[in-house]
Amino acid sequence: MIRDTSAQDQLIAVKPGRRRLIWIGSAIVAVVLIALVIPGLRHSLSASSSVSASRLSFATVKRGTFINDIAADGRVVAAVRPTLYANSQGMVTLKVHAGDTVKKGQVLAVIDSPELKNKLAQEESQMDGLEVDYQRALIDARKQRGQLQQAYENAQIDAKSAKRDYQRYLQAFHNGAYSKSQVDHAEDLVEKADIKLKNAHENLGLDNNSLEFNIKAKKLAHDRQALLVADYKRRVDDLNVRSPVNGQVGQLFVAPRATVAKDAKLVSVIDLSALEVQVQVPESFARDLGVGMPARISGSGNHWNGKVSAISPEVVNGEVAARVRFEGAKPKNLRQNQRLSVRIVLDKRDNVLTVARGSFVDESGGRYAYVVHDGIAVKTPIRVGASSIDKVEILEGLKVGDKVVISGTDNFNGAARVAISD
Repeated sequence: MIRDTSAQDQLIAVKPGRRRLIWIGSAIVAVVLIALVIPGLRHSLSASSSVSASRLSFATVKRGTFINDIAADGRVVAAVRPTLYANSQGMVTLKVHAGDTVKKGQVLAVIDSPELKNKLAQEESQMDGLEVDYQRALIDARKQRGQLQQAYENAQIDAKSAKRDYQRYLQAFHNGAYSKSQVDHAEDLVEKADIKLKNAHENLGLDNNSLEFNIKAKKLAHDRQALLVADYKRRVDDLNVRSPVNGQVGQLFVAPRATVAKDAKLVSVIDLSALEVQVQVPESFARDLGVGMPARISGSGNHWNGKVSAISPEVVNGEVAARVRFEGAKPKNLRQNQRLSVRIVLDKRDNVLTVARGSFVDESGGRYAYVVHDGIAVKTPIRVGASSIDKVEILEGLKVGDKVVISGTDNFNGAARVAISD
């Protein structure tokens, strides 16, 4: 029976020179390891915490063109969308259907209004009566002018005759044929004839003015009635509801053969040649938005240039409504309420220091950023300027080439230095 292997063990002697070489090699390896590990260890120990790089996002500070813009979803709306109303009570006959293409001046609906048509006939009849009065006044004026002219001419003849008689009587008196009383009587007749002539002349002028005033009054009454008739004719013609633009029928507000009241909505027309895009802009950007700013409109793989044409003066649910007008040729195949994407350029600057936008702007309020140096994220004070959808303008604190942590800094808990592990 074998108890152990002690009988088989044999002591081997080691030469003194070989042991010395082993100790020297071990010392050299230890020195190399200390030289490599201790600086990195000291650098890592200077950080208060460590965060994995997979939980962070980084961006490099660059210098170039900075475009401050906003993006929003919009819908196509018609800049010109007139709604037509009934100008009188009556029964409506529709001539079109929703979606029909119409031309300017085309009849879309007809209103049957017997009351309005009857009123037009009455006013036309009254205008005819005033026309007769006006023509009668002209005839009477010509007749009275003739009579007054005749009276004036007769007075002239009587005055001449009286003067000739007076001259004969005066000559006969000098020859002793007539008495003085006969001469005086002839002189009185001359004076009477002169007075009659003067009155006839004055009557001719006064009565002529009176006749002109009378004619003018008759003509004004006739013209006033003609204007009233023209207005009723216009209203009767407006019973034929016509399209004010070339476009498409949008919506019918009444049923066929329905009886409507005055000023009731009948139909709307969409002018497809004047389309705009309505967008909802967050209130925070509304103060920077202005009419005339350039915009880029995208949809269905197409891109168009545009310009802000209108901005709503009120805020609804934290948003402001704005309209963007297409520039150049009108896009084809667009429909009402079609969804499009819009980017509005608020500002454009060249040679600006920028970095990609991230959550670090909101988390720090733009006061500091974490700059990465040799695996350590150092909290660095900064000052930011304008911000766009994807970039932030850097005014102070960073330089070109700096590597910045743009998201995930909430894991740093505000530490001054954080180690970033692979």
